[in-house]
Amino acid sequence: MTDRHKIPERSVSERIKDFEEVALPFDLETAISEAKRCIQCKKPKCVSGCPVEIDIPGFIKLIAEGKREEALAKIKEKNALPAVCGRVCPQEDQCEKECILGIKGKPVAIGALERFASEKTKSETLNPKQIQNSNVQNSKVAVVGSGPAGITCAADLALMGYKVTMFESLSDSGGVLIYGIPEFRLPKRIVRTEIEYVKSLGVEILNDVLIGKTITIEQLFKDGYKAIFVGSGAGLPNFMGIPGENLLGVYSANEFLTRINMMKAYKFPEYMTPIKIGKKVAVFGAGNVAMDAARCALRLGAEEVKIIYRRSRTEIPARKEELERAEEEKIEFHLLTAPTELFGDEKGWVKEAECLKMELGEPDKSGRRRPVPVQGSEYRIPVDTVVVAIGNKPNPLIPLSDSRLTIHNWGGVIIDQQTKMTSIPGVFAGGDIVRGAATVISAMGDGKLAAREIDKWLSR
Repeated sequence: MTDRHKIPERSVSERIKDFEEVALPFDLETAISEAKRCIQCKKPKCVSGCPVEIDIPGFIKLIAEGKREEALAKIKEKNALPAVCGRVCPQEDQCEKECILGIKGKPVAIGALERFASEKTKSETLNPKQIQNSNVQNSKVAVVGSGPAGITCAADLALMGYKVTMFESLSDSGGVLIYGIPEFRLPKRIVRTEIEYVKSLGVEILNDVLIGKTITIEQLFKDGYKAIFVGSGAGLPNFMGIPGENLLGVYSANEFLTRINMMKAYKFPEYMTPIKIGKKVAVFGAGNVAMDAARCALRLGAEEVKIIYRRSRTEIPARKEELERAEEEKIEFHLLTAPTELFGDEKGWVKEAECLKMELGEPDKSGRRRPVPVQGSEYRIPVDTVVVAIGNKPNPLIPLSDSRLTIHNWGGVIIDQQTKMTSIPGVFAGGDIVRGAATVISAMGDGKLAAREIDKWLSR
């Protein structure tokens, strides 16, 4: 059996100077060789590990036969965003985790092969065969939010024959794919190509429309929409509640990454929208967003970037490959450390962070060992920029605009887990507005299941 092929990457010395992609695609020969590692299981567990139900052995077999475009068409039977998933989906915890080859060796590089299938093909607008359903041809469905949940729901409904309108509050479509993930992990051109594909299915996208303000849920029903899917994401940042968090130079990760992505601060001075970066940057948190923020700060000119995380390396929630790339880029990790206070200068700019050493106690409700303060271990570090990346809460605008929606005390919309329907008949929800901040692929899975349930609801 051939060893798993390593995903090619740009050198560290080269990539930290710009925002170009770090991971590179397989060439044809490598992709075919990697695809031939797949043993084509009769009962492929990898498929059960995929939230959007891709026929993984099917598309890999086509790659092994040198049929890249056919492989892409096979993926698009289930997934409207293959180029996105091939880059940012945590395959190691899902499809690749279930790969039988992983029991005694290394699983097939499913994610890299999915990306390969979507690279430089002639079939960006290749559409799967639409499902003919005469009962629904004239039924209108509204999708709120153009992030991964909304895109997936809209694409699947369009393929079923529904007239779908997707409403996006911002001027650019794509949600977190556009404003949340850095260019070096997911280029904007890739997202826009995928959006164009969804539009080619017949989905209409209306930008600069803020549902809950510009238009209410009730108004959408009055305008003739028979069902509504809410996928408005988790755009409300969490803060730690420590003294000094309101100092100048302290960002939420949402603001920091949105400024960089949507305002193209990474292209300064081509775009005159710089973001102020100090020489010493601290990022609080150690998830994927924290890694993104730290690596962006480095590329924007910071001399020192520190990740401050209250647990050990074992508990870090970021993807393994993102953690390793951050370490390669010399991001400093202050582990078993919690920030307790920020101090500013006479002009109100942050200049120091006080930290407290931690040790791990018993597991908490997340299953990870609970950090316990080590008394008397306080110390200070100089900082002139701080990014707080400790998670987000669901966007509160829509829940607050319609009292009929029931929500959890932490802000998530409550749904029937089987039908994905909210407390308002005909209104469905999924993605981060339901889960809190989660992965792109879990949001896509929610969108897919919701589309199926909307179809059942409208066909009853």
